[in-house]
Amino acid sequence: MRQVLDAYVHAEPVMGTVVSLSVHDVASGTDVRVAIEAACRRLHQLDALLTLWDPTSPMSRVRAGQLALDEAPEELATVLALCREATAISGGWFDPWAMPGGVDPTGLAKGWVLEQAVASLRNHGVRAAMVNGGGDVALLGTPRGDDSWRIGIQHPWRRDTLAAVLEARAAVATSGSYERGAHLINPFSGQPAVGVASATVVGTSLAMADALATGLAVGGDAALDVVRRLEGYEGYLIGADGTETSTPGIDFV
Repeated sequence: MRQVLDAYVHAEPVMGTVVSLSVHDVASGTDVRVAIEAACRRLHQLDALLTLWDPTSPMSRVRAGQLALDEAPEELATVLALCREATAISGGWFDPWAMPGGVDPTGLAKGWVLEQAVASLRNHGVRAAMVNGGGDVALLGTPRGDDSWRIGIQHPWRRDTLAAVLEARAAVATSGSYERGAHLINPFSGQPAVGVASATVVGTSLAMADALATGLAVGGDAALDVVRRLEGYEGYLIGADGTETSTPGIDFV
């Protein structure tokens, strides 16, 4: 942990990425180091439960039919219930059950895990913090002197440039093919998704924003119409041809 200006910052390798935890304000008597260490333990605990990279993890075993869901850790049932909800509200553009090899909740699970890290920070006396995992950002409170956070969105082609800066208060999730290639699957066709370079959703829940951003990266303008109708969520889309579209309520800085 190190102090940068008025924040305490820590980078934790977990979930196949590096999660950055930035604490900006705490209650009196809070031990920031203890709070960050507890949040990191929670990140690793949940990663071990939900990862599909480890064939012996509970999620891998449920996926393979080797472990009944009602016998698995309760976090799995929670995540899969949220996945069913996200599938319904996204109009099917996010559908973990349509993935090759069986159910894959990754498109929602990372956001949910980051939210749990924020909950851990809050339970340990943190009042304002940002937890950023590979472009998915969970927020707690607001920075001192501000009523919202300003989150930069990576440009999909120019690595040293931001595509936009957005105002947010709870969650920002970004999905796209520019980091890992065409890894997203269109649940309606079963084919790799094309046409979208980057998709961002701002909302009240990072788990749901993560799922919706995945659906937006797959469905493009059709999925953006779905986000437009959802209360509490806004979307920002960069097409493979460089065109940019967004829902009316998104706040650009």
